[in-house]
Amino acid sequence: MSRYDGPILDAHQHFWEPDRNPHPWLAPGVRIPFRYGDYEAIKRRYLPDDYRRDAGPHDIVASVYVETEWNPGDPLGETAYAAGLAVEWGLPNAIVAQAWLDRDDVAAVLAGQAACPLVRSVRHKPGEPGSPDEVGRCRTLMSDERWRAGYALLRGHGLRFDLQTPWWNLDEAVDLALDFPDTTIILNHAGLPSRRDPDSLELWRGAMARFAACPNVAVKASGLGQPGQAWAPELNGPVVRTLVDLFGADRVMFGSNFPVDSLCADLAPMIDGFKTIVAPLGPSEQEAFFIGTARRVYGIAAPER
Repeated sequence: MSRYDGPILDAHQHFWEPDRNPHPWLAPGVRIPFRYGDYEAIKRRYLPDDYRRDAGPHDIVASVYVETEWNPGDPLGETAYAAGLAVEWGLPNAIVAQAWLDRDDVAAVLAGQAACPLVRSVRHKPGEPGSPDEVGRCRTLMSDERWRAGYALLRGHGLRFDLQTPWWNLDEAVDLALDFPDTTIILNHAGLPSRRDPDSLELWRGAMARFAACPNVAVKASGLGQPGQAWAPELNGPVVRTLVDLFGADRVMFGSNFPVDSLCADLAPMIDGFKTIVAPLGPSEQEAFFIGTARRVYGIAAPER
């Protein structure tokens, strides 16, 4: 086995300055339901200098900024902010922008987002069902005709779609992928396999296998933290290896989800853990996982030094 020691493109990370920008969920005194529990520790400035310091010796050459639940009344404001960071710091190198696909202004917002050279994708979390038991009693926005009409506009702008939804909603995502074959769907956070007992992982794997059968999808190995548990290769290795098995390394990409996942791990040891997990893969597969897949899927010209 040979551990990867090359350049890294982080396919999922965030920057923010809650003291100067409108993030309702990061405001003082605000607490929303959060899968990692208490998130007070991340209500602080997090910019590229913090991120590079956290990465330590790892050679991160590019990153994808993912929208941060900025005030939904100003989605283009967040894009302008992220693009300004890129000019000042050299990061990020692509943007997943905010767009509410079922709003009256969706056409104008998508046009405005697509006008920014760094925007490659948009994200709109589709909501319920919130548990496997609710499937069949309610549907996500992926099945809503108004939302789908907004989704249909992505193709004309050459935009991808970043999907964040738990695995039990992926059958709706399969329908979406098949109905819009020219739009790439990038599944965030491995489909959120929050429970790691054998029965839950088997159900997660089945849903992921059905999703992976769609040719126009990819997935991020990101957001794998577990509340109250330290991030460890032993805990997350089975998830990452299943992703590679189902999708192939050419459709799986590394993402740190920092600073959110700083609630579960330090960045440098996390990256080291990912390197340990994928070390049994061949050199080309490791390269795809850490930089090649994200560069191709998001269309990023990242250096290979």
